Amino acid sequence: MDLYLRGHEHKYAAEQMLLTLFPDQRPQYPDRVRPGDRAELVLEPDRSVCRLTRGDGTWEGQAAVKGWTTQRERVRCEQQAVKLSFYRAALASGVPKPVWGALTGVKPGKLMARYLTQGLTAADFARDFDVDPDRAALCERTTRTAMAARASLAPGDIGLYAGIPFCPTRCAYCSFISSAVGANEKLVEPYLDALVTEICRTGRAVQTAGQRPVALYLGGGTPTTLTAEQLDRLCTALEERFDLSALREYTVEAGRPDTITAEKLSVLRAHGVTRVSVNPQTMSDRVLQAIGRRHTARDVTEALALVRAAGQFEVNMDLIAGLPEDTAEGFAHTLEAVLALGPENVTVHTLAIKNGSYLAQRPEKLPSPETVGQMVSLAGRRLTQTGYEPYYLYRQKYMSGGFENVGWAKPGTGSLYNLLMMEELCPVIAMGAGASTKLTGPDGSVRRRMNPKYPKEYIERMMENGV
Repeated sequence: MDLYLRGHEHKYAAEQMLLTLFPDQRPQYPDRVRPGDRAELVLEPDRSVCRLTRGDGTWEGQAAVKGWTTQRERVRCEQQAVKLSFYRAALASGVPKPVWGALTGVKPGKLMARYLTQGLTAADFARDFDVDPDRAALCERTTRTAMAARASLAPGDIGLYAGIPFCPTRCAYCSFISSAVGANEKLVEPYLDALVTEICRTGRAVQTAGQRPVALYLGGGTPTTLTAEQLDRLCTALEERFDLSALREYTVEAGRPDTITAEKLSVLRAHGVTRVSVNPQTMSDRVLQAIGRRHTARDVTEALALVRAAGQFEVNMDLIAGLPEDTAEGFAHTLEAVLALGPENVTVHTLAIKNGSYLAQRPEKLPSPETVGQMVSLAGRRLTQTGYEPYYLYRQKYMSGGFENVGWAKPGTGSLYNLLMMEELCPVIAMGAGASTKLTGPDGSVRRRMNPKYPKEYIERMMENGV
């Protein structure tokens, strides 16, 4: 769609709303007005006006620029007004209302937190951004949990992440930096050498800065693709290089049940790991096959039995609404099977089709957005009925139906690391290929530092200067 910006340069805001309302469109910025679908976005001193042309009709939407006291706030208010005017013109033209209304950001909790600190409510939030009231209420609950977590942090508290970018196979929906371990087995030991080198360097820097980890997360990929001996080496390096005396949570992403063994769990228990993720995504063997997994639903049950036998671990289980070959009935079966296993946490993701994933080339096999909506709604109802509480929420681009990801937990078992990372409550120092360090400032700003993306590139970079 052609976009014309008049009186401003808020291109990113315009593009965010375009992708939300018209996900199959891409922005064009011609020098002159052309025939065809287009949006003219005009920013005046106190309002934004959008004139949207679709087919033979033209519709107008307006939004006020208000509520700012500083120049930084004014820019934010201008951007929001540009998006709202575009949104209102689109709905007037017949575009269906998204469940998150005019919100485009991946972290609605940040905006909700501003509302709550100003004495406003979820109803105000829903009204101002045309958000579904149930989702506004859900966002308020998760935001209050994040605010409580922020209040529990002391100066110098940080999150710590180490990534293992290897999996047994690559899932069809995956766009993360991960490689099938079989084809890259020769890289695993050099990668571990490089990661230990980075751990040594980072440990010194964290100690010098007077910081202390309160949550540690081993993710990926799938860290349990490592052998028990390799896991022991990694955990030992972390213990030796970081002061873990203030650690409140230690998570390992044992996401693939075909990588879990009693020996590996014994190593994790010996190193004080408190939380593991066993992530089926689905309990349908047909759907597992469609997404490229080699294990079965029975393997998930058997892996969880090993975890419970090992003791001490809280368990998270991930599910994805919208996987290929799945149905509303199939997702309901998955949900009930997982609830019967009694994990402390259940994270319900909505499928997001990302560039670089296999599914980006085969969208015809996916459930409709309406079916995904049924799945997400059912999950919310059943988890609430079974005693789980929502504790974190975030969104992604290109999510089926425009829904969200929600972490659910039994009382007192929510993941601190997830809150630190998703809500950007404090610095999170990340190590490993493709890892993204987030450095938060006192003004709420976030600076990111990315590691080299691919394992081979990462190995070369880390080994250049040694320990």
